[in-house]
Amino acid sequence: MPFSLEILLALPFVMAAATALLWRTSRSITAWSAAAAPLGGLVILATLTPAVLRGEVIGSQYAWLPQIGLMFSLRLDGLAWMFALLVLGIGALVVMYAHYYLSARDSASRFFAYLMLFMGAMLGMVLSGNLLLLMVFWELTSISSFLLIGFWSHRKDAREGARMAFVLTAGGGLALLGGILMIGRIVGSFQLDAVLAAGDLIRASPLYPYALGLVLLGIFTKSAQFPFHFWLPHAMAAPTPVSAYLHSATMVKAGVFLLARLHPALAGTDLFFYTVTSIGAITLLLGAWHAIFQHDLKGVLAYSTISHLGLITMLFGLSTPMAVVAGVFHILNHAVFKASLFMAAGIIDHETGTRDMRKLGNLRRLMPVTSVLAITASLAMAGVPLLNGFLSKEMFFAVALETDAPQTMRVLASIAALLAGLLGVAYSLRFVHDTFFGQGPRDLDTTPHEPPRWMRIPVDVLVLICVAVGIVPAWTIAPVLRAGASAILGERLPDYSLALWHGWNWPLAMSIAGMVGGTLLYMALRRTLDMYAIQNRSPGKALFNWNLRALFAGTVRMTDAVTNGNLQRMLMLLVLSAVVVALVPFLQGGALPAWPAP
Repeated sequence: MPFSLEILLALPFVMAAATALLWRTSRSITAWSAAAAPLGGLVILATLTPAVLRGEVIGSQYAWLPQIGLMFSLRLDGLAWMFALLVLGIGALVVMYAHYYLSARDSASRFFAYLMLFMGAMLGMVLSGNLLLLMVFWELTSISSFLLIGFWSHRKDAREGARMAFVLTAGGGLALLGGILMIGRIVGSFQLDAVLAAGDLIRASPLYPYALGLVLLGIFTKSAQFPFHFWLPHAMAAPTPVSAYLHSATMVKAGVFLLARLHPALAGTDLFFYTVTSIGAITLLLGAWHAIFQHDLKGVLAYSTISHLGLITMLFGLSTPMAVVAGVFHILNHAVFKASLFMAAGIIDHETGTRDMRKLGNLRRLMPVTSVLAITASLAMAGVPLLNGFLSKEMFFAVALETDAPQTMRVLASIAALLAGLLGVAYSLRFVHDTFFGQGPRDLDTTPHEPPRWMRIPVDVLVLICVAVGIVPAWTIAPVLRAGASAILGERLPDYSLALWHGWNWPLAMSIAGMVGGTLLYMALRRTLDMYAIQNRSPGKALFNWNLRALFAGTVRMTDAVTNGNLQRMLMLLVLSAVVVALVPFLQGGALPAWPAP
């Protein structure tokens, strides 16, 4: 189809404008109009799938600002296709879910306009064939996510969560821009094909450490890596459809997408290995530990998301071909089971009026179908056999044990992997037991009941994928995984097996140890520790708020000093500033430019 990529990218933006104009129409018309973008995009993507699976790269290019190297260049390879599939597929399910989730007081047209704007930004980012163009869409994801997280602007927590997410990710975006400009200077081009082919040149450049550091700052802030992880739990003030979309398959995956995208150009040095692996491992364990102690359903899922993002980052840091395959595999698996869990948490909140697990319990009797779906997705998150999470978890264990790293790092990676598996089982059990078993529910304003059938269908679909991938991975996920991994590794794609049984080996032993140890840990914590003791302790949040208050106070003092009502003083400062700016070239020295001839 001519202009396939252009139409694919334009659809969400067109529907964002259309849904914004449908504020007087019925909510169903607005929802169906919004759904047309991801559904139409999936049709277009399906027509391009055979070529992508054959290893072809589909592209188009238009001159935008060629003087600075900015081209409107679109590029669809296996990795971009895989992410576009996630953005559009889960996006379509989120639209259906949101139609039933939003209350009559919520503006459906405004919500879906913001959602389509974000979807278009994500598609533009993954399809960009030019790093400057990618930067434009990267920043657009920050702006649109700010609008979505702060959708309930009448709530203080929503405003604070949106502001925190925007300030951190926008600050990381500035760092990323600096890194991209350095890469462009090294390579002489911002075109992605040229950058990916110039890995040796980039790594040999004296600018490489600075470019890598700036790019990683952008990645770590976007994907909530330590020490920037604290914004993600506060973004849970967003409506649950936003959390299911942004914080499982899209926004937080933007960072790991860029890490995968630039892996051929930036990986392969000790600096990359130690920095990315260490930050990923710290985030993996820190997020998993904090997840156990949350009493909010979405709080558990937020910290577990931080942990899984750390896992993916750690895998890309290890940088072996099998580690890259495992990282791509877990991107897919995590998006599916985490989106279903967020939606299940939203259903529970919608039908009970609370997400506080201290008030819930025994919901399996009152919401049996939702309970089965949520428990299945939780078991996938814990890495239980016959579900998709088990396969990528075993691959993670195998990579940690067999990495090419020095012996000390191999031991530390294996310990981190085992601890993460153990903690993952513990917080998954917390989610399941405290919500669906035990005593309760208590102190609720309404009697819990099942949601409307159509509201549950997106969860049905996602949980079915968890089961299908877990049982028959070769028939379901293998082509997608191969396409995504081969776009990063090329000819270095290793032989790997997605079989359910690899015999008795160390990864299987680690899985068993993690499940047994996680169960025992949860039982011990329930009886001996205050489960809620650390839930509100966030040094990162405290530091962020302190800096923000200091900035506001300094701005007020500066404004008062300059604009004190004295016109003469203000004019003097204005003229003095102009003189200082004009004198800078003279103070730097050097010959003055010649006066142009008449």
